[in-house]
Amino acid sequence: MESDWRRVVTTADLNNAMMGIEDAALEWDSAGTEVTTTTGAEVIQAVVKRLPNAPGVYRMMNAEGDVLYVGKARSLKKRVTNYAQGRGHSNRIERMIRETASMEFVVTRTETEALLLEANLIKRLRPRFNVLLRDDKSFPYILLTGDHPAPGIFKHRGARSRKGDYFGPFASAGAVGRTINSLQRAFLLRTCTDSVFESRTRPCLLYQIKRCSGPCTGEISPEDYATLVAEAKDFLSGRSTKVKGEIATAMQEASAALDFERAAIYRDRLAALSHVQSHQGINPQGIEEADVFAIHQEGGQNCIQVFFFRTGQNWGNRAYFPKADPALGPAEVLGSFLAQFYDDKPCPRLILLSHPVEDQELLTEALSARAGRRIQVSVPMRGEKKDLTDHALQNAREALGRRLAETSSQTRLLEGFAETFGLEATPRRIEVYDNSHIMGTNAVGAMIVAGPEGFVKNQYRKFNIRSTEITPGDDFGMMREVMQRRFARLIREQGLPGNGNGVDEGDAPFPAWPDVILIDGGQGQMSAVRQILDDLGISELVIAIGVAKGVDRDAGRERFFMEGKPPFTLPPRDPVLYFVQRLRDEAHRFAIGSHRARRKKEMVKNPLDEIAGIGPGRKRSLLHHFGTAKAVSRAAVEDLMAVDGISESIARQIYNHFHESG
Repeated sequence: MESDWRRVVTTADLNNAMMGIEDAALEWDSAGTEVTTTTGAEVIQAVVKRLPNAPGVYRMMNAEGDVLYVGKARSLKKRVTNYAQGRGHSNRIERMIRETASMEFVVTRTETEALLLEANLIKRLRPRFNVLLRDDKSFPYILLTGDHPAPGIFKHRGARSRKGDYFGPFASAGAVGRTINSLQRAFLLRTCTDSVFESRTRPCLLYQIKRCSGPCTGEISPEDYATLVAEAKDFLSGRSTKVKGEIATAMQEASAALDFERAAIYRDRLAALSHVQSHQGINPQGIEEADVFAIHQEGGQNCIQVFFFRTGQNWGNRAYFPKADPALGPAEVLGSFLAQFYDDKPCPRLILLSHPVEDQELLTEALSARAGRRIQVSVPMRGEKKDLTDHALQNAREALGRRLAETSSQTRLLEGFAETFGLEATPRRIEVYDNSHIMGTNAVGAMIVAGPEGFVKNQYRKFNIRSTEITPGDDFGMMREVMQRRFARLIREQGLPGNGNGVDEGDAPFPAWPDVILIDGGQGQMSAVRQILDDLGISELVIAIGVAKGVDRDAGRERFFMEGKPPFTLPPRDPVLYFVQRLRDEAHRFAIGSHRARRKKEMVKNPLDEIAGIGPGRKRSLLHHFGTAKAVSRAAVEDLMAVDGISESIARQIYNHFHESG
């Protein structure tokens, strides 16, 4: 019976799934999975007979269990029947059907719920044949805290767990930082942490340079500071004209009273507010809250430009480059992008689009249900709103043009790299390794990754050198450890690379295995690397190239080391040489940055962190009671027991940690 395999997803289940509260809401009943030894239309035809005429979401999977596609349907039976007929499909859909070995289903009560669940699953599972939102970073906001007598203004990213007022989103952390700097000069609000605020005994430098009113030491009364906070809240809420008018009036009154010093303060605050608005670019007069989306397609790629308008002010823009089949039009790409974009982000009251999207009414209904208020999605045809979408479209066109130019250049460089080093094929993944340390201390190995689209920073890795058998400063030993850990884990998690799976290169995900590894070092480093590759049995699968600095360590005179070839150099102005130098410099930058971060962490490390059972709460109590970790180390067991939260057993554990003979 249908009830034996299908699952009805309620609104509560859907909210749990999208909020990540209950992962069980995304579990699919095993009885709803049709698995056979065949693939293609036969599998789909076997499923159709028992499907209901009800809305829901379906998954198509290959023989290995990888999700190929997630889709939603008003009627699961009709949609899947369309796949089973096996005719009239695009090349993309035909490939997807051929690879399908099993299908799974979830029945929802409405098509709206199906749309929301589909977007959530696409983001989580990242199926190869769906439109994928590749850049999924959270947006930064400005937080005006509400849990302290003297509220502060901060940059915030992530869950809104702290009490206060949030303003945004902003397109980038840099935009937030610039805005906060200007707001400091305009409203003199504090930006220090609560702990710093409580420990101040005299005003800090920000007070001296007139970027804070000094509430920490009573330089301003609580009432006057509350007025500044209210003005800042009004300004960020879109009532900037009111705030500027009040400040201008106060400036004139101070000037009339011959209090020119106070009038100058108001003048500077007005200038700071003008600076904020002048850096927001276009500021529409008739739009209080909106997101503007524009899509441009060219060369088989897509660019979607997003502008954010909140409280009547422009908070910046960001370009996205979603992965989609070249055969898909702007309506399909933009519609799928919007559903994924708002899966975990607050939705404004108005969404303006450059192109109509598929199921626009359904999308509007779904976003309204999720936001709990009416959302309007429209494609303006004239007026100020049309000017905004045209402006966004121009930005999308220019951003995609720059990306295509960069990709073309990168492709030529990779092709030149393959020709120069005698590779059989153009590499799709290059890994570059480097080490960084000071006299062997805080040693860090670093790996950076480059591909057809440039540096792939989400694939970067760092390796804290752990071995106690390595002599401090032994670069060869450090490289051996890095290689061993990197490729042993790669084999464990990914297995050995196969001979291909029949997937078109345009559909294949970014490979996990490198085609080439570049080592910053000479013959000695290469010997250490080859030994590890031989021990793991992968020396024939990965091409290793050593890059040694030339005479006098001059850039442009590097020597290259490859298995079976004598060391060689490249012409000084060879584009491939510049490319390799750029890769090596990026690895060097990342290695040094990782080393400095580790060294900084070691410098501020507290001895109490090493004691088991001493968490942040007990550590705070000990430091408040004794003042310093050194004083804690000298305390007797009885003194330690006097601290709130420290039992006799914990006190003896702390004492024994600092007194080995005890």
